[in-house]
Amino acid sequence: MMKRPHQPPSGGGVSGGYRRPIIQYLLLAASAFSLLVFAFQSSFFAGNQTILAVNKQDIQILSKFQSNVKQCVANRGLGLTAKIIDHCKLVLKFPEGTDSRWFNKQFKSFEPLEYSYDVCETLLLWEQYRNMSTILTREYLDARPDGWLIYAAKRIAQLGADKCYNRTLCDEILKVILPPDPPFRPRQFKTCAVVGNSGDLLKTEFGEEIDRHDAVIRDNEAPVNKTYAKHVGMKRDFRLVVRGGARNMIPILKGSDNEVLIIKSLTHRDFNEMIKRVPNPVYLFQGIVLRRGAKGTGMKTVELALSMCDIVDIYGFTVDPGYTQWTRYFSEPKDGHNPLQGRAYYQLLECLGVIRIHSPMRAERKLDWSDVPNRDMINRAHRAAVRLKNVQTGQDSDVGPFRSCKVWANVGPNDRGPISGSPDMSGVRKNSNYSKWEAMPFEKLRKEAQDHYIQMEGTTLYKMDGNKLDDLVCVRHSLNSGS
Repeated sequence: MMKRPHQPPSGGGVSGGYRRPIIQYLLLAASAFSLLVFAFQSSFFAGNQTILAVNKQDIQILSKFQSNVKQCVANRGLGLTAKIIDHCKLVLKFPEGTDSRWFNKQFKSFEPLEYSYDVCETLLLWEQYRNMSTILTREYLDARPDGWLIYAAKRIAQLGADKCYNRTLCDEILKVILPPDPPFRPRQFKTCAVVGNSGDLLKTEFGEEIDRHDAVIRDNEAPVNKTYAKHVGMKRDFRLVVRGGARNMIPILKGSDNEVLIIKSLTHRDFNEMIKRVPNPVYLFQGIVLRRGAKGTGMKTVELALSMCDIVDIYGFTVDPGYTQWTRYFSEPKDGHNPLQGRAYYQLLECLGVIRIHSPMRAERKLDWSDVPNRDMINRAHRAAVRLKNVQTGQDSDVGPFRSCKVWANVGPNDRGPISGSPDMSGVRKNSNYSKWEAMPFEKLRKEAQDHYIQMEGTTLYKMDGNKLDDLVCVRHSLNSGS
């Protein structure tokens, strides 16, 4: 009689001999998984610790920089004070009782006496300007995917269309003021004086000091003559003007064939006829719309200067609290400026090492710039601000000059187009100074400009447009061409 096989206990599916190996496998698998999770967590924790360590170091650098900015404002602001919020943010305050003359009709209130700033973002913006071109060029329009169709149309007033459907027409309008590549380079001048139009200039005798700069930049219809010479000087190299004012430039430019006229916003077919009558070089400002703490042509002039000059001194932009009314040194003032906000922002820029302010309230003081951050301190703070931003946005930690290039193009030594102008300008062009800038040999640039060009690997940076800080169009030139 055969014995029946042994039945497993009720509720079991396998025998005890089979259960033990499977349980062991499960335990081993669980252990392996736990080790894997532990390793991942340890790696993640270690990575976070590294990021935190980097962040901590950068925050220390920026906090120290903020302390220097605060001390600079205390020394130079003549009443303005800086309150540090954190490693990036601070507030500039005017003294209580400062006369706020600008009334905002929309909000029915006068200007406030304090303004908040993000120093990290401001550093990123203005250090970027030092490496950029601010003149509209043919290579920029060629490099942008929508350069000729959309962007070019935005730069032509009364085109009759929102896009350049007729490329030939747009080219005809723009080529009068469109150089093939930037006529002015970063570091091209060592010192530049930006001369505003403040009536407080009549309280000074900065004229000879202004004229000693390598280049002088003025705005709109500001006169340059013997009447105002001791206040604003006689040297005239660049003038940034709005399109409406540019139409009246012929009498202002008379006798100054070398003065470069740069149109702030748009060009126009009728306006081009005026351009053809003057031998002065005329270009279009590469319009950049960025929200910032100061507005007007004066701020654009500072942007232009910083893209060409190592040191930017500003005159006629009075920022000290003693200045209580917007005036002009040659005519009645125009409405629309908000002086307190602008003055605070200019003071911030001075203490970030972007500009140096000269005003009547400082005319009798010995100007000592030792309390303004030096280039080494600015560079360290800038690199720290870049790394922090990259961590926040999850970008690569590279801090090179091309990190913001969204569009790339290459230009060979034989790809340069003609200098700006048109055939019907030939009579004027014989004595024009366009070629002085557009055909300048690389070897004639000052050494600092040559070195910068080589360090940038022959690449020109342009702002895309709009309010984004990062989007750049980058055009790489052949280093052998020197162009």
